Amino acid sequence: MAFFPTRSLFTALSNRAVVYVQHGDPAQVLTALSFRPLPPPPKNTLNVRFLLAPINPADLNVIEGVYPAKAESRSDLVASGIGSSDTPAFVGGNEGLAQVAEIGEGVQGLTKGDWVIMTKPQAGTWCTGKNVGMDDVEKVPRVPGLTEVHAATMTVNPPTAYNMLQDYLRLEEGDWIVQNGANSAVGQAVIQIAASRGLKTLNFVRPRDNLGELVKQLEDLGATKVLTYDALSDKSIRQEIKEWTGGKEIRLGLNCVGGKETTLMARLLGNNAHLVSYGAMSKQPLSLPTSLLIFKNLTCHGFWQSRWYSRSVRGDRVRVMQILANLMSQGKLKEPAHEIVTISAKDSDKEAGLRVRDIIAKATAGRQGKKTLLRFNTD
Repeated sequence: MAFFPTRSLFTALSNRAVVYVQHGDPAQVLTALSFRPLPPPPKNTLNVRFLLAPINPADLNVIEGVYPAKAESRSDLVASGIGSSDTPAFVGGNEGLAQVAEIGEGVQGLTKGDWVIMTKPQAGTWCTGKNVGMDDVEKVPRVPGLTEVHAATMTVNPPTAYNMLQDYLRLEEGDWIVQNGANSAVGQAVIQIAASRGLKTLNFVRPRDNLGELVKQLEDLGATKVLTYDALSDKSIRQEIKEWTGGKEIRLGLNCVGGKETTLMARLLGNNAHLVSYGAMSKQPLSLPTSLLIFKNLTCHGFWQSRWYSRSVRGDRVRVMQILANLMSQGKLKEPAHEIVTISAKDSDKEAGLRVRDIIAKATAGRQGKKTLLRFNTD
């Protein structure tokens, strides 16, 4: 029989995490686990307290066991049972905003109370707090107007958008880019960052009943044109796009969908263009006409923000975070539509686990319509 600590025992243990022992359906395998207080941080490490941690689609893929990055198991949470050496457990979550609680010897550039974000993949952020290496976090620039939600969601989607716009070719004000999945979190960040640079965006989304509302939402963020994938099969679309762009060729395409829609979108790209793929939401392979590679000299790339973190130097990470924080502060990069779900310290582990699984079930069924962030209360 599973053991679920009571409310009084959780108070004594003082920490809580959302964990799983084996891969599977997140709505089935996740549970809440109370664990003992953190010891003082060893040399070159720090203890942090998480303020907010989002639930991202990739987090669910990791739990399912179908994502390339894997979480590290924990066997130091409790003395016995789940989370111990008897039954190691994985803590969910890759992204989150934490506050420095204690600093170990040798840690430089951070003080108690600083906001930090995780740069080590699959850090296990769905918890009240943890011990981390000083090289596995980045200090969040504290600028006016930067909210907890901004900071908690700035590790993955905004830098993905920024780096794809920055790394493959030099774009000048007035240049056009084209993207699919434009209403995704990355797609919305692309629209806003592009608009801040004076770039024009041609955005494709799935047909839907509330298309007018979505188009207005994306235009309010700075989208230049918003079309559905159906338009890609319209033979007249190329002429319309030529009129919109004034004949200027589109040299950058961003793909998170794959399949037929991306094949058709790639045909809109001009000579010496770049097609960057960062997702495959359709779960269909990407197929491109050889003629685009031979006669248009199309170059294709894959982008993964986790790889960027592993290969970048600290100076580059600091620079990108500062740029993004400034855009957020200036209102040019808005908070994602979101809901904050608070897991109360008064709940037992059984109650907390049931609540988390219910949230996950709604997210996987597509009923949320917004970013869900977890907040764990400790009092």
